[in-house]
Amino acid sequence: MIKHLDSTTSAKIANALIDIRKEAGAATTGAVLTLVIETDERHHYYALRAAREASRAHPSRILVVIPHPEQPFSGLDAEVRVGDEMGPGEAVVMRLNGELAAHADAVVLPLLLPDTPVVTWWPSESPTDPAESALGKLAMRRITDASGTHTPVPVADRLRGYSPGDTDLAWTRCTPWRSMLAAALDQMPSMVKTVKVTAEVDNASSTLLAVWLGWRLGVPVTLSTDTGPGITGVHLGTDKGEISLTRPDGMLAVLSMPEQPDRHVALKRRELADLLTEELRRLDVDETYEEVLRHVTEHDAAAIDKMQPTPPKKSTITMTAEPDKGPLGELPKESVEREEQLQNEAIDKPLDDAP
Repeated sequence: MIKHLDSTTSAKIANALIDIRKEAGAATTGAVLTLVIETDERHHYYALRAAREASRAHPSRILVVIPHPEQPFSGLDAEVRVGDEMGPGEAVVMRLNGELAAHADAVVLPLLLPDTPVVTWWPSESPTDPAESALGKLAMRRITDASGTHTPVPVADRLRGYSPGDTDLAWTRCTPWRSMLAAALDQMPSMVKTVKVTAEVDNASSTLLAVWLGWRLGVPVTLSTDTGPGITGVHLGTDKGEISLTRPDGMLAVLSMPEQPDRHVALKRRELADLLTEELRRLDVDETYEEVLRHVTEHDAAAIDKMQPTPPKKSTITMTAEPDKGPLGELPKESVEREEQLQNEAIDKPLDDAP
C-alpha cells in the first residue's frame, strides 16, 4: 500500500504508518532496525530497491531522505509504503524542500523505531566526516560507498574522517577475495614474497585489498590498472611458486596453485542489495576495516606502485596458400581445369586478333 502526503509533518507520517498497519491487520512492525538513507533523486530508486531486498533478511523501517535545498519554499512531501513488495518492512520516502533540507535530523528523529539500532547509509555522495553529519549522529553504524561518488575519494581521506562504526561498501566488495586468498594460503602454507593486484582505474576496493594484503603479509604490493571490470586478479609470489586468483570477466575466477590443477570458482560481482545485507549482519565496529585505514599512511601509499595500463597489442591473422590452393584449402577441380583451358586458348590465339 502506498500513501502520498504533501506538505506534511513527521507526526502525520507516523500516524499514517500506524493507520496503514491497522488496515493491513498488523499490530506491530516486526522491524529490527531503522535504516536511514540520504541520497538524491537520481539514486533513490536503486537505493530503495536494494534496501527493500535487504529488509527480507533484516526487517527494517526504511527512511529515505532526499534534500532539495534549491527549492524556494520550505516543506516536506512524503510517500509511505507498507506491505506488498516491501515484505515485512515499511518505507517512507521524504523530500525536504528549501530550508528544511538543512534540518533532516529533526524530521527523521520522530520516525525512528524505539529501542532498535539505527543505521545511516549514503549510497552516492557522502559527507567527509559521516559521524559528525546531521543524520550520522543518529546512527550507531554508518555506511558509505566510495564507488558511488562522482569523484573518486582517496582512501587516505576516508581515514581522516573515520570514526568507530564507519564502514564502506568498497571494503565489503573485498570479502570474497579475502576469503579465497586466505583459504588458498591455508591449503599451501608458504612464505609470500611479492603481491600484485590488478583492477580497473580508480577502483577503491583494489586499494583496500592491496593495503590489507601488504599489512597482513608484510610484503611490498604492486597495484596495476587494466580495463576491469572491478578487481581482475591477485598474484602471490611464494617460495613454492605463484598463487593467482584471476577474474577477467567479473563472473568466474580461476584459482591457480603450484603443482595443482586450475580450479574455477564462482566470484561474481555482487549486487548492491547483497552488499547491504552483509553489512547489516553486524552492527559493531569493524576492527579489520579500521586497521586497514590506519595502515594507509604516506609510507604505505608510497609502497603501492601504481602502473598505467599497457596499450593492447594489435592482433593480425596471417594466411598462407600453396600453389593451386586457396586460403581455405585446395581449389575445386573444375576451377583448375577452367584456368588451364583459358591459358591454352590465350597461347593458341593469333596476335592479329588481339585487342
